[in-house]
Amino acid sequence: MLTVLFAALPFMIWMGLLLAPWRPWSTRERLEVDSSPMPAADLSGITVLIPARNEAETIGTILAALQKQGNGLQVVVVDDQSSDATASIAAAYPHTRVVSGRPLPEGWAGKLWALEQGKSQVHTAMTLLLDADIQLRPGLLPALLELKRREGLHFVSLMADLRRTSFWDRLLLPTFVYYFKLLYPFALSNSRNRHVAAAAGGCVLVDTEVLRHIGAFASLRNALIDDCTLARQVKQAGYRIWLGLSRGVVSLRPYGTLASIHDMVARSAFTQLGYSAWLLLAVTVIFIVAYGGPFALLGLSLARPWALAAWAAMTLSYLPILRYYRMSPLWALLLPISAAFYLGMTWSSAIRYWRGVRSRWKGRVYSH
Repeated sequence: MLTVLFAALPFMIWMGLLLAPWRPWSTRERLEVDSSPMPAADLSGITVLIPARNEAETIGTILAALQKQGNGLQVVVVDDQSSDATASIAAAYPHTRVVSGRPLPEGWAGKLWALEQGKSQVHTAMTLLLDADIQLRPGLLPALLELKRREGLHFVSLMADLRRTSFWDRLLLPTFVYYFKLLYPFALSNSRNRHVAAAAGGCVLVDTEVLRHIGAFASLRNALIDDCTLARQVKQAGYRIWLGLSRGVVSLRPYGTLASIHDMVARSAFTQLGYSAWLLLAVTVIFIVAYGGPFALLGLSLARPWALAAWAAMTLSYLPILRYYRMSPLWALLLPISAAFYLGMTWSSAIRYWRGVRSRWKGRVYSH
Protein backbone atom coordinates (compact mmCIF):
# COMPACT_ATOMS: atom_id res chain seq x y z
CA MET A 1 0.00 0.00 0.00
CA LEU A 2 2.83 2.40 0.84
CA THR A 3 4.46 1.60 -2.49
CA VAL A 4 1.26 2.44 -4.37
CA LEU A 5 0.77 5.66 -2.38
CA PHE A 6 4.34 6.77 -3.11
CA ALA A 7 3.95 5.81 -6.77
CA ALA A 8 0.78 7.91 -7.03
CA LEU A 9 2.55 11.05 -5.74
CA PRO A 10 4.39 11.95 -8.99
CA PHE A 11 1.18 11.33 -10.93
CA MET A 12 -0.75 13.69 -8.63
CA ILE A 13 1.94 16.36 -9.05
CA TRP A 14 1.78 16.23 -12.84
CA MET A 15 -2.00 15.94 -13.05
CA GLY A 16 -2.32 18.87 -10.65
CA LEU A 17 -0.14 20.88 -13.00
CA LEU A 18 -2.17 19.88 -16.07
CA LEU A 19 -5.51 20.61 -14.38
CA ALA A 20 -4.54 23.92 -12.74
CA PRO A 21 -7.08 26.51 -13.97
CA TRP A 22 -4.34 29.03 -14.78
CA ARG A 23 -2.73 26.49 -17.17
CA PRO A 24 0.95 27.30 -16.53
CA TRP A 25 2.02 24.89 -19.30
CA SER A 26 -0.06 26.65 -21.95
CA THR A 27 1.25 28.97 -24.67
CA ARG A 28 -2.03 30.85 -25.08
CA GLU A 29 -0.50 34.15 -23.87
CA ARG A 30 1.34 35.16 -27.02
CA LEU A 31 1.77 37.95 -29.54
CA GLU A 32 2.77 37.18 -33.13
CA VAL A 33 3.14 39.55 -36.08
CA ASP A 34 1.65 39.33 -39.54
CA SER A 35 4.34 38.98 -42.20
CA SER A 36 2.30 40.86 -44.81
CA PRO A 37 3.37 44.47 -45.60
CA MET A 38 1.74 47.09 -43.37
CA PRO A 39 1.63 50.91 -43.51
CA ALA A 40 4.39 52.57 -41.52
CA ALA A 41 3.22 53.06 -37.95
CA ASP A 42 3.54 56.31 -36.01
CA LEU A 43 5.90 55.50 -33.14
CA SER A 44 6.75 59.07 -32.18
CA GLY A 45 5.36 58.48 -28.70
CA ILE A 46 8.01 55.87 -27.88
CA THR A 47 11.66 56.13 -26.87
CA VAL A 48 13.72 52.93 -26.91
CA LEU A 49 16.13 52.68 -23.98
CA ILE A 50 18.95 50.17 -24.54
CA PRO A 51 21.61 49.39 -21.90
CA ALA A 52 24.66 48.04 -23.72
CA ARG A 53 27.92 46.65 -22.38
CA ASN A 54 30.32 45.15 -24.93
CA GLU A 55 27.58 44.44 -27.47
CA ALA A 56 29.44 45.32 -30.68
CA GLU A 57 28.46 42.00 -32.26
CA THR A 58 24.72 42.59 -31.94
CA ILE A 59 24.01 46.30 -31.45
CA GLY A 60 24.05 47.12 -35.18
CA THR A 61 21.55 44.38 -35.98
CA ILE A 62 19.30 45.52 -33.14
CA LEU A 63 19.30 49.16 -34.25
CA ALA A 64 18.78 48.28 -37.92
CA ALA A 65 15.70 46.24 -36.93
CA LEU A 66 14.32 49.17 -34.94
CA GLN A 67 14.59 51.42 -38.01
CA LYS A 68 12.06 49.13 -39.74
CA GLN A 69 9.42 49.30 -37.00
CA GLY A 70 7.85 52.61 -37.95
CA ASN A 71 8.25 56.39 -38.11
CA GLY A 72 9.34 58.79 -35.38
CA LEU A 73 10.92 56.22 -33.05
CA GLN A 74 13.67 57.65 -30.84
CA VAL A 75 16.50 55.47 -29.52
CA VAL A 76 18.81 56.00 -26.54
CA VAL A 77 21.77 53.65 -26.12
CA VAL A 78 23.55 53.78 -22.77
CA ASP A 79 27.11 52.58 -23.32
CA ASP A 80 27.87 50.88 -20.01
CA GLN A 81 31.67 51.19 -19.87
CA SER A 82 32.16 49.05 -22.98
CA SER A 83 35.69 48.11 -24.02
CA ASP A 84 34.69 47.38 -27.63
CA ALA A 85 33.12 49.41 -30.45
CA THR A 86 29.56 49.38 -29.07
CA ALA A 87 29.31 53.19 -28.77
CA SER A 88 30.76 54.03 -32.20
CA ILE A 89 28.53 51.48 -33.97
CA ALA A 90 25.41 52.80 -32.22
CA ALA A 91 26.28 56.43 -32.98
CA ALA A 92 26.21 55.71 -36.72
CA TYR A 93 22.44 55.04 -36.72
CA PRO A 94 19.87 57.81 -37.26
CA HIS A 95 17.59 58.98 -34.45
CA THR A 96 19.98 57.32 -31.97
CA ARG A 97 21.62 59.07 -29.04
CA VAL A 98 24.53 57.45 -27.21
CA VAL A 99 24.95 58.16 -23.50
CA SER A 100 28.36 57.41 -22.04
CA GLY A 101 27.76 55.49 -18.84
CA ARG A 102 29.51 56.44 -15.64
CA PRO A 103 31.29 53.90 -13.39
CA LEU A 104 29.01 51.55 -11.47
CA PRO A 105 28.30 52.86 -7.95
CA GLU A 106 28.19 50.61 -4.92
CA GLY A 107 24.81 48.95 -4.42
CA TRP A 108 23.67 49.07 -8.04
CA ALA A 109 23.24 46.27 -10.59
CA GLY A 110 24.87 47.18 -13.90
CA LYS A 111 21.81 47.08 -16.14
CA LEU A 112 19.72 49.14 -13.73
CA TRP A 113 22.45 51.75 -13.37
CA ALA A 114 22.60 52.09 -17.15
CA LEU A 115 18.80 52.49 -17.35
CA GLU A 116 18.86 55.06 -14.56
CA GLN A 117 21.34 57.18 -16.52
CA GLY A 118 19.35 56.86 -19.72
CA LYS A 119 15.90 57.69 -18.36
CA SER A 120 16.62 61.44 -18.26
CA GLN A 121 16.85 61.30 -22.06
CA VAL A 122 13.29 59.97 -22.38
CA HIS A 123 10.68 62.67 -23.13
CA THR A 124 7.94 60.54 -24.69
CA ALA A 125 4.79 59.04 -23.20
CA MET A 126 6.12 55.49 -23.50
CA THR A 127 9.45 53.80 -23.00
CA LEU A 128 10.58 50.56 -24.62
CA LEU A 129 13.18 48.82 -22.45
CA LEU A 130 15.16 46.66 -24.86
CA ASP A 131 18.20 44.50 -24.21
CA ALA A 132 21.12 44.99 -26.59
CA ASP A 133 20.85 41.43 -27.88
CA ILE A 134 17.11 41.49 -28.71
CA GLN A 135 16.02 41.85 -32.33
CA LEU A 136 12.42 42.82 -33.13
CA ARG A 137 10.87 41.37 -36.27
CA PRO A 138 9.18 43.91 -38.60
CA GLY A 139 5.79 44.93 -37.24
CA LEU A 140 6.41 43.69 -33.71
CA LEU A 141 6.50 47.07 -31.96
CA PRO A 142 3.30 48.37 -33.64
CA ALA A 143 1.58 45.10 -32.66
CA LEU A 144 2.80 45.46 -29.08
CA LEU A 145 1.59 49.06 -28.99
CA GLU A 146 -1.81 48.01 -30.33
CA LEU A 147 -2.14 45.29 -27.69
CA LYS A 148 -1.26 47.78 -24.95
CA ARG A 149 -3.85 50.30 -26.15
CA ARG A 150 -6.59 47.74 -26.86
CA GLU A 151 -6.38 46.08 -23.45
CA GLY A 152 -5.77 49.26 -21.45
CA LEU A 153 -2.39 48.06 -20.20
CA HIS A 154 0.38 50.11 -18.62
CA PHE A 155 3.24 47.59 -18.85
CA VAL A 156 3.64 44.83 -21.46
CA SER A 157 6.57 42.49 -21.99
CA LEU A 158 7.45 39.63 -24.30
CA MET A 159 9.58 36.55 -23.69
CA ALA A 160 12.26 36.36 -26.37
CA ASP A 161 12.75 33.39 -28.65
CA LEU A 162 16.15 32.08 -27.53
CA ARG A 163 18.57 30.89 -30.21
CA ARG A 164 18.86 27.12 -30.54
CA THR A 165 21.97 26.27 -32.50
CA SER A 166 23.36 23.29 -30.57
CA PHE A 167 22.27 20.17 -28.71
CA TRP A 168 22.59 21.99 -25.38
CA ASP A 169 20.46 24.89 -26.62
CA ARG A 170 17.70 22.54 -27.73
CA LEU A 171 17.86 20.49 -24.55
CA LEU A 172 17.88 23.37 -22.07
CA LEU A 173 16.60 26.67 -23.50
CA PRO A 174 12.96 25.67 -24.16
CA THR A 175 13.03 24.15 -20.69
CA PHE A 176 14.13 27.54 -19.34
CA VAL A 177 10.92 29.11 -20.70
CA TYR A 178 8.89 26.12 -19.45
CA TYR A 179 10.19 26.51 -15.88
CA PHE A 180 9.74 30.28 -15.97
CA LYS A 181 6.08 29.76 -16.86
CA LEU A 182 5.66 27.22 -14.05
CA LEU A 183 7.27 29.58 -11.54
CA TYR A 184 5.38 32.65 -12.79
CA PRO A 185 2.16 31.48 -14.49
CA PHE A 186 1.43 34.05 -17.17
CA ALA A 187 -2.33 33.92 -16.63
CA LEU A 188 -1.93 34.80 -12.95
CA SER A 189 0.67 37.46 -13.67
CA ASN A 190 -1.64 39.05 -16.25
CA SER A 191 -4.63 38.98 -13.89
CA ARG A 192 -5.40 41.53 -11.18
CA ASN A 193 -3.98 39.15 -8.57
CA ARG A 194 -1.21 41.21 -6.96
CA HIS A 195 0.60 38.19 -5.52
CA VAL A 196 2.02 37.08 -8.90
CA ALA A 197 3.84 39.49 -11.20
CA ALA A 198 6.44 38.70 -13.82
CA ALA A 199 8.06 40.20 -16.89
CA ALA A 200 10.63 39.35 -19.51
CA GLY A 201 13.17 42.14 -19.25
CA GLY A 202 14.49 41.85 -22.79
CA CYS A 203 11.45 43.64 -24.27
CA VAL A 204 9.20 45.82 -22.07
CA LEU A 205 6.88 48.60 -23.26
CA VAL A 206 5.80 50.76 -20.34
CA ASP A 207 4.22 54.16 -19.74
CA THR A 208 7.01 56.58 -18.85
CA GLU A 209 4.88 58.15 -16.13
CA VAL A 210 4.53 54.72 -14.48
CA LEU A 211 8.31 54.43 -14.23
CA ARG A 212 8.45 57.87 -12.63
CA HIS A 213 5.63 57.07 -10.23
CA ILE A 214 7.29 53.94 -8.83
CA GLY A 215 10.75 55.56 -8.69
CA ALA A 216 12.34 53.29 -11.24
CA PHE A 217 15.12 52.50 -11.53
CA ALA A 218 16.54 53.61 -8.21
CA SER A 219 13.80 51.78 -6.29
CA LEU A 220 15.13 48.43 -7.52
CA ARG A 221 18.79 49.38 -7.90
CA ASN A 222 20.22 46.16 -6.45
CA ALA A 223 17.76 43.68 -7.95
CA LEU A 224 19.36 40.87 -9.95
CA ILE A 225 15.99 39.67 -11.27
CA ASP A 226 15.15 43.21 -12.30
CA ASP A 227 12.35 42.40 -14.74
CA CYS A 228 10.14 40.56 -12.25
CA THR A 229 10.96 43.08 -9.52
CA LEU A 230 9.92 45.92 -11.82
CA ALA A 231 6.70 44.12 -12.80
CA ARG A 232 5.85 43.53 -9.14
CA GLN A 233 6.33 47.20 -8.26
CA VAL A 234 4.21 48.30 -11.23
CA LYS A 235 1.41 45.87 -10.35
CA GLN A 236 1.43 46.70 -6.65
CA ALA A 237 1.10 50.37 -7.55
CA GLY A 238 -2.25 49.52 -9.15
CA TYR A 239 -1.24 49.39 -12.81
CA ARG A 240 -2.09 46.62 -15.28
CA ILE A 241 0.67 44.39 -16.65
CA TRP A 242 0.82 41.68 -19.33
CA LEU A 243 3.44 39.07 -20.24
CA GLY A 244 3.44 36.75 -23.23
CA LEU A 245 5.53 34.73 -25.65
CA SER A 246 6.53 35.92 -29.10
CA ARG A 247 8.54 34.54 -32.00
CA GLY A 248 8.85 38.15 -33.19
CA VAL A 249 11.24 38.97 -30.32
CA VAL A 250 14.49 37.15 -31.05
CA SER A 251 17.51 36.85 -28.78
CA LEU A 252 20.76 37.03 -30.73
CA ARG A 253 22.87 35.99 -27.77
CA PRO A 254 24.74 32.80 -28.66
CA TYR A 255 24.78 30.18 -25.93
CA GLY A 256 25.71 26.93 -27.64
CA THR A 257 27.57 25.34 -24.72
CA LEU A 258 26.53 23.89 -21.40
CA ALA A 259 28.93 26.28 -19.66
CA SER A 260 27.30 29.40 -21.13
CA ILE A 261 23.80 28.22 -20.24
CA HIS A 262 25.03 27.34 -16.76
CA ASP A 263 26.34 30.88 -16.29
CA MET A 264 23.02 32.36 -17.43
CA VAL A 265 20.99 30.20 -15.04
CA ALA A 266 23.35 30.16 -12.06
CA ARG A 267 23.60 33.95 -11.87
CA SER A 268 20.02 34.22 -10.55
CA ALA A 269 18.67 30.72 -9.73
CA PHE A 270 19.31 30.95 -5.99
CA THR A 271 18.02 34.53 -6.03
CA GLN A 272 14.69 33.14 -7.30
CA LEU A 273 14.54 31.09 -4.10
CA GLY A 274 15.22 34.10 -1.91
CA TYR A 275 18.61 32.64 -0.90
CA SER A 276 16.73 30.12 1.26
CA ALA A 277 18.41 26.78 1.92
CA TRP A 278 15.05 25.36 2.99
CA LEU A 279 13.44 26.29 -0.33
CA LEU A 280 16.41 24.81 -2.13
CA LEU A 281 15.92 21.52 -0.26
CA ALA A 282 12.19 21.62 -1.00
CA VAL A 283 12.81 22.15 -4.71
CA THR A 284 15.33 19.30 -4.67
CA VAL A 285 12.81 16.91 -3.12
CA ILE A 286 10.08 17.97 -5.57
CA PHE A 287 12.38 17.46 -8.56
CA ILE A 288 13.49 14.04 -7.33
CA VAL A 289 9.92 12.90 -6.71
CA ALA A 290 8.37 14.46 -9.83
CA TYR A 291 11.07 13.55 -12.35
CA GLY A 292 12.91 10.66 -10.78
CA GLY A 293 9.96 8.90 -9.16
CA PRO A 294 8.27 7.64 -12.36
CA PHE A 295 11.50 6.04 -13.60
CA ALA A 296 12.56 4.63 -10.25
CA LEU A 297 9.20 2.88 -9.88
CA LEU A 298 8.90 1.36 -13.35
CA GLY A 299 10.45 -1.87 -12.10
CA LEU A 300 7.73 -2.45 -9.49
CA SER A 301 4.65 -4.15 -10.90
CA LEU A 302 2.22 -2.52 -8.45
CA ALA A 303 3.66 0.93 -9.10
CA ARG A 304 4.19 0.63 -12.86
CA PRO A 305 0.73 1.93 -13.98
CA TRP A 306 1.13 5.02 -11.80
CA ALA A 307 4.70 5.55 -13.02
CA LEU A 308 3.65 5.33 -16.68
CA ALA A 309 0.71 7.68 -16.09
CA ALA A 310 3.01 10.19 -14.37
CA TRP A 311 5.48 9.96 -17.26
CA ALA A 312 2.67 10.58 -19.75
CA ALA A 313 1.36 13.60 -17.83
CA MET A 314 4.89 15.01 -17.54
CA THR A 315 5.39 14.65 -21.28
CA LEU A 316 2.03 16.26 -22.06
CA SER A 317 2.91 19.30 -19.92
CA TYR A 318 6.02 20.01 -22.02
CA LEU A 319 4.59 19.44 -25.49
CA PRO A 320 2.98 22.91 -25.89
CA ILE A 321 6.34 24.63 -25.47
CA LEU A 322 8.00 22.28 -27.95
CA ARG A 323 5.18 22.82 -30.42
CA TYR A 324 5.37 26.58 -30.01
CA TYR A 325 9.09 26.61 -30.77
CA ARG A 326 8.58 24.15 -33.64
CA MET A 327 10.69 21.41 -32.12
CA SER A 328 10.24 17.66 -32.30
CA PRO A 329 8.00 16.21 -29.54
CA LEU A 330 10.72 13.61 -28.96
CA TRP A 331 12.60 16.23 -26.95
CA ALA A 332 9.93 15.76 -24.26
CA LEU A 333 11.45 12.36 -23.50
CA LEU A 334 14.57 14.18 -22.30
CA LEU A 335 12.73 16.48 -19.89
CA PRO A 336 13.94 14.55 -16.78
CA ILE A 337 17.53 14.99 -18.00
CA SER A 338 16.94 18.73 -18.49
CA ALA A 339 15.49 18.85 -14.98
CA ALA A 340 18.60 17.20 -13.55
CA PHE A 341 20.79 19.84 -15.19
CA TYR A 342 18.62 22.70 -13.91
CA LEU A 343 18.65 21.30 -10.40
CA GLY A 344 22.45 21.05 -10.59
CA MET A 345 22.71 24.64 -11.85
CA THR A 346 20.50 25.83 -9.00
CA TRP A 347 22.77 24.12 -6.49
CA SER A 348 25.76 25.70 -8.25
CA SER A 349 24.10 29.10 -7.84
CA ALA A 350 23.60 28.41 -4.13
CA ILE A 351 27.21 27.31 -3.65
CA ARG A 352 28.40 30.52 -5.33
CA TYR A 353 26.26 32.52 -2.92
CA TRP A 354 27.55 30.65 0.13
CA ARG A 355 31.09 31.42 -1.07
CA GLY A 356 30.31 35.14 -1.11
CA VAL A 357 29.37 35.65 -4.78
CA ARG A 358 25.76 36.78 -5.12
CA SER A 359 25.98 36.87 -8.90
CA ARG A 360 28.50 37.12 -11.74
CA TRP A 361 27.66 38.59 -15.15
CA LYS A 362 29.30 40.63 -17.91
CA GLY A 363 32.64 40.67 -16.12
CA ARG A 364 31.14 41.99 -12.89
CA VAL A 365 30.88 40.18 -9.59
CA TYR A 366 28.09 41.11 -7.18
CA SER A 367 28.88 40.17 -3.59
CA HIS A 368 26.60 40.11 -0.55
